[in-house]
Amino acid sequence: MINEDQLVEAEALEAESREPAFDLRDRTFDFALRIIRLFSALPQTDETRFLGEQFLRSGTAVGADYREAHRGRAKPEFVTKIADCLKSLDQTAYWLDLLIHANVVPATRLSSLQDETHQLIAIFTTISKRTKASL
Repeated sequence: MINEDQLVEAEALEAESREPAFDLRDRTFDFALRIIRLFSALPQTDETRFLGEQFLRSGTAVGADYREAHRGRAKPEFVTKIADCLKSLDQTAYWLDLLIHANVVPATRLSSLQDETHQLIAIFTTISKRTKASL
């Protein structure tokens, strides 16, 4: 099970930074920080290490892919990178579900992070659809 002291500390840090981020670069950066804090609080077993590393990789990739999307030279390149963001978010949602269903972290502890994941999926889906429509 998750280290309660570390999780409480991570939640306190998260609460301090709950000022809504309107810039998607900031929001995806904050999302990555939340992922890192949760990863740091996971118990160090073989199973959770594997789940945690996958979760860490996908959750932190979103912001990096979004930044890369803005460096693209053409709209098709932008669309491809936004698709990468969506892929990473979908994978993050999957790993969050596994952490819950494997009884590593209680669902109540992850509801806020799950909600943010789903909101980001919705935002990136809209960006993707609108950009594709303008091609």
